[in-house]
Amino acid sequence: QVQLVESGGGLVQAGGSLRLSCAASGRTFADYAMGWFRQAPGKGREFVATINWSGRSTNYGNSVKGRFTISRDNAKNAVYLQMNIMNPEDTGVYYCAAKEGTSSFRATLYDYWGQGTQVTVSS
Repeated sequence: QVQLVESGGGLVQAGGSLRLSCAASGRTFADYAMGWFRQAPGKGREFVATINWSGRSTNYGNSVKGRFTISRDNAKNAVYLQMNIMNPEDTGVYYCAAKEGTSSFRATLYDYWGQGTQVTVSS
């Protein structure tokens, strides 16, 4: 199993940037696909980005494509989300998730979740 802890959230003004980190512990981290999801107040959990076990394949939600970048460092058991040109629509709780096998945009298919980190973008 995998335990996940997010960090790096906070308050940023529109147009600014934040970098989220997700620290993983447990066995065989490199076997897992990783994802970032977010949940805004009053809304469901939204797909943000995924990355496969090797880091060679990434996918992004349409609302963040071109602005956000997901990456991983298996040697450090970590996954990151670089968020640029942020806007108030990016506000929400961001969750790191891990999934055995192939990555997916479906949150329900992920096996492990972090506690979430709050991101707030002011105008």
